[in-house]
Amino acid sequence: MTTTAETQSVRSTESLVSKKRLWAGRIMSGLPTLFLLVDGSMKLYKPRAVVEATVQMGYPESAIVGLGVVLVLSTLLYLLPRTAILGAILLTGYLGGAVASQVRVGAVAFNIIFPVLIGSLLWGGLWLRDRRLQGLIPLRAR
Repeated sequence: MTTTAETQSVRSTESLVSKKRLWAGRIMSGLPTLFLLVDGSMKLYKPRAVVEATVQMGYPESAIVGLGVVLVLSTLLYLLPRTAILGAILLTGYLGGAVASQVRVGAVAFNIIFPVLIGSLLWGGLWLRDRRLQGLIPLRAR
């Protein structure tokens, strides 16, 4: 159960960000989030194409649902303002594993770079909409 102080802290963090920056961050975060939720849901549903692609990457079919659960839960954490930074950290780890898997099987450059782009959009969008992160990673000289 959240306390009033915690709720006010999240609201004040969001209110300190300009509306344009907040919406830019939401859009920038929304696109990769939608992709990750679809990807995670497909891993839970396990259509033939997902099973074949995962097995080709060298993972057993039994790992697919676990990967889907981790991906969906991490993405949901990212969507909640209070846990967005934790979600971004977990998704960064997941996407790092995706890059490593693609490199291991000798995939084309696009397959290696795509998870990096997704992660960059996630962090960029979060930076735009979260004042706490802007304080930790200032992009302007103070």
